[in-house]
Amino acid sequence: MKRSHRLNLVLLALSIPTGLMAEEKLSLSMRSRAKDAPQKAVENRVEWEASKTALIICDMWDDHWCKSAARRVGEMAGPLNEVVKKARAKGLLIVHAPSSVVDFYKDTPQRKYAQGAPFAKAPVTLSSKDRWGTKWCWPDSALEGVLPIDDSDMGCSCAEPKCEIREAWTRQIKTIEIAAGDAITDSGQETYNLLAANKIDNVILCGVHLNMCVLGRPFGIRQMVKVGKNVALLRDMTDTMYNPQRPPGVDHFTGTDLVVKHVEQFWCPTLTSADLAGGRAFRFAEDKR
Repeated sequence: MKRSHRLNLVLLALSIPTGLMAEEKLSLSMRSRAKDAPQKAVENRVEWEASKTALIICDMWDDHWCKSAARRVGEMAGPLNEVVKKARAKGLLIVHAPSSVVDFYKDTPQRKYAQGAPFAKAPVTLSSKDRWGTKWCWPDSALEGVLPIDDSDMGCSCAEPKCEIREAWTRQIKTIEIAAGDAITDSGQETYNLLAANKIDNVILCGVHLNMCVLGRPFGIRQMVKVGKNVALLRDMTDTMYNPQRPPGVDHFTGTDLVVKHVEQFWCPTLTSADLAGGRAFRFAEDKR
């Protein structure tokens, strides 16, 4: 499906005459930190063309082995769906990336769209498989420091006993609508093909979990930076797997903020959904800070 045809489908669904839509510009307030001065956040106003921008939704599954993580995904999904609808209406390519469960969508036009995008050779080798057969873009000590939270226990923030680790997910959470012109993939190569076919230079990441999948998936922050895209994180539309009983011993949401700052220092700027779609930035109900 060509970019123009995909956009026309979106406009038709919204009853907008395709000939009347001017090129949409996104005016975004990007927050970043210098590697040698991470304490100071710097805000810059950046303009991106909507038609050259993709929004990738990472691993917003229908369930999770950690009950508290699943509860937060459920809470965030509704507000995120509203952001996705507004981004889609502006002309952004929406890429749904529910890792390991894309076969649930194997007969959908959105899955076939991702599979059918022409092969494009990336400027770097795309992320490799680990010992479990999962493709992952691993941390590189030459490019980033150690994560500021200890997630070695896999980060379940539930009270004792901790939840049993299992593959609980079967699809993307239903709350997030998949519309005509969207794409579905968890492949780094398919993602790169889609971006190349649509002449997309800019990628915005959202979803879960920031310290793991949003950074490390083959369509995640590390990989998108390495292939040369302009990358940004929706910092209010993400969460971490972090157990406050582990170092540095802060509350869960402060732990997430620390990982956001790590991303701003080493990988890419961040913005809020309010900057992209209007309204107010999202905040979890449990966040009482």
